[in-house]
Amino acid sequence: MALGARLEKTTKAPGLTLAGEHLTLDLCGGLWLAAHGTLIVSDLHLEKGSAFAARSGQFLPPYDTRETLACLHEVVARLDPARVVALGDSFHDARGPDRMEPGDRAMVAALQEGRDWVWIAGNHDHAVTEGVGGRYAEILTLGGLTLRHEPTPDAVDGEVSGHLHPCGKVAMRGRAVRRRCFVTDGRRLIMPAFGAYAGGLNVRNPVFEPLFPAGFTAHLLGDGRVFAIGKSMLAKD
Repeated sequence: MALGARLEKTTKAPGLTLAGEHLTLDLCGGLWLAAHGTLIVSDLHLEKGSAFAARSGQFLPPYDTRETLACLHEVVARLDPARVVALGDSFHDARGPDRMEPGDRAMVAALQEGRDWVWIAGNHDHAVTEGVGGRYAEILTLGGLTLRHEPTPDAVDGEVSGHLHPCGKVAMRGRAVRRRCFVTDGRRLIMPAFGAYAGGLNVRNPVFEPLFPAGFTAHLLGDGRVFAIGKSMLAKD
């Protein structure tokens, strides 16, 4: 089901201001900071399919890494950022880089060429600190923004995080649609997961309540557009 006209259509790449910084919400699920020449993506979860196979024998089609990197290549080619920040859980586990196909490793190297590439530590890949190029950090500050993987319990102005894989669900005309989304209250922003197999958590889940006590707006990634939807219009699972 396409998101309908009753919802507020924003532009294909709507912008908002957080801690004095202008952010562009890209339809791919990335965050573009033009003033800093920086693209932020979160929760790539590369090699999730191979992790499932290695741990439990549960075989998923082994193409998630290639699909995720292809999407990342598209946005990098389009925006040509000077810096890319991968906001944690870039690999599904610490052995993810070891399981990568040579072609996928080459694609990562090509994406990194000529630009500053920052891997922010996540909970899944905290032990990954070498072997895939770029540099590593726990937290990165850009202007008024603080970039980290997990949102902090206390509200921090300008915090940009991931980890929760937010999705919004809208029910209309007896049908429902569920999409990845950015979530913000004007003080902090939580990014959608970028990975092909990353999955999502409904923003009406209680885990979001203490992070946005005064409510929030979810920016759902729709069919060719981003849709800004208030909490009251979003359905629970």
